[in-house]
Formats: sequence, C-alpha cells, structure tokens
Amino acid sequence: MRLGFWRRRDFIAAALAAPAAGSIAAAAPVILVVGDSLSAEYGLKRGTGWVPLLERRLAQEKIAAKVVNASISGDTTSGGRSRLPALLQQHKPTHVVLELGANDALRGLPLAMTDENLSAMTDLARKAGARVLLVGMQVPPNYGSDYAKRFSGLFEKVAQRHQAALVPFLLAGIADAPDPLKWFQSDRIHPKEEAQPRMLDNVWPELKKILK
Repeated sequence: MRLGFWRRRDFIAAALAAPAAGSIAAAAPVILVVGDSLSAEYGLKRGTGWVPLLERRLAQEKIAAKVVNASISGDTTSGGRSRLPALLQQHKPTHVVLELGANDALRGLPLAMTDENLSAMTDLARKAGARVLLVGMQVPPNYGSDYAKRFSGLFEKVAQRHQAALVPFLLAGIADAPDPLKWFQSDRIHPKEEAQPRMLDNVWPELKKILK
C-alpha cells in the first residue's frame, strides 16, 4: 500500500509538471523590430518591406518565430528610446532589432546623443532578457568625410560596448551600388520594393546567428 501511494503521488506530480514543461519547449522567439521609415514600408505596398520578408524567410527556414514590427516613419533614436520600455513590457521579445539613427543624421542631431540613445536602448533590451541586433547606417558624402566616418562608426562602438550583434550597413549593395538611383524611390532616400530583399539579405546572416 505504501509503495502504491508513492507511485500514485509521483504520477500526479509528473502529470502536473508536463504541461508547464511543454509550454516552455513550445515557446517561440519573439523578434521586435524598432526602426524608422526604412523598416516601416514607407512608400511601399504593404507586405513588401524587408520586415514582412523576414517573416517569410523565417517560415522558409522552419524557424518558429513571431515578428513584431514597431517601426515608425520619421522616428529618431530619442523617439525609439521613449517607446522601448512599453514595447518590451507588452511584447516581451527574445530578440530586439534596433534600426534607428538615420533621422538623427538628417536632422543634424549631435552624434553623442545618438550614441547615448542607442546605448540606452541596447542596455534596456538586454536587461529585459533580449538579445540585440544593431542595424547600422551611413550618410551621403555631402555630410563631410569626418562626420560620415564618425556616424557609421558609432554603431560598431555601441555594439562592442554592449556585446550586441551588428549589421554594419542596412543599405549595403544599394546605396553604394554602381547605379544607386535605380534602387530608390523618387525622394532618393527610401529604397524601392526591388531593394527590400537585398536589405533582408544584409540583416539575415547576423540575425540568424543570434536566433541560434
């Protein structure tokens, strides 16, 4: 009788624990993308931007992950920093992609401010338990070689400081192509639909690494 009691109790305990273990195993990564118009499909047909294409790539690779696109056209690193705490609380992401900084440069904001905001966002996301991927940008030559070098370099510095992953340049192979204008909309700022797969190809290798 005593042996039967212990067996019955162990069976009940195992049955109660099984759903919890199963739910942990079934939990899929949540990828939160916090960006500007380059990630918010500005001027594009819905579903053709690099972030929706990322969802398809994940499905093709049989990676069960949810993508939350919290990108807003015109957003700066200051705007992203103010929005991030609520986004982390709401979506509880396992991975955060930060694609911000281009509008800081367009508005002539101090590089130190951009650096500070990206650092704060990276730190906040890491403390929330998420792995971070910083997506770097570059500015046109007319900004001056010194400013352009310091701007592109700050993304690498932030990534190294916080041990985050890095995509050096989201528009590699597009903005620096032999004929870049063919890849951009009439405003010469936002890439066309045809450029979106290349943008995803720039992001995917680094994102895939941290998904593993």
